[in-house]
Amino acid sequence: MVEMNLNRRQFLKLSGAAAATLAIAELGFNEKQAYAKTKEFKIARTKITPTICCYCGVGCGILVHTKNNTVVYTEGDPDNPINEGKLCSKGTTIRQLYTSEKRLTKPLYRAPGSSKWVEKDWDWMMETIAKRTKAARDASFIEKENGVTVNKTERIASLGGAALDNEETYLLAKLMRGLGVVYLEHQARI
Repeated sequence: MVEMNLNRRQFLKLSGAAAATLAIAELGFNEKQAYAKTKEFKIARTKITPTICCYCGVGCGILVHTKNNTVVYTEGDPDNPINEGKLCSKGTTIRQLYTSEKRLTKPLYRAPGSSKWVEKDWDWMMETIAKRTKAARDASFIEKENGVTVNKTERIASLGGAALDNEETYLLAKLMRGLGVVYLEHQARI
């Protein structure tokens, strides 16, 4: 007879392993059946869209799972070289940007001196912004300064955000430079 000296921890591990083995052997375990059941998970049959987190300038990759035009789950992208599938506390809650009841889906406008926000149409909002931008630029545009052509305005500023990708940042900078904006800044530098 072989004598075994087991401490309490080793005994519990051995007992647990034996119980699990007996349960599987007695009850049976079908690997194909278990795999088939995974198809019923909430992210099964979802459309997966890779994107970039918008909270900071790091550029972590996120996989967004959508079903029936709604976001059902988000997770870190394991193929992204920056975060390798991990997300910070802000990144893990990114789904709430879309699913939150507090999310604004229509533009709101507050007239000067008013304390009330009024829902407006997108076309009206874009036209109003364009008109006001042109009026501010025309009222403050400086063509020459001390005999030197400067073509600038100092009454408009632009602040880019980390949620913008390279293409959006490029287009924003081109637009602002075309308007003559000299106060052109980005969140990453502040």
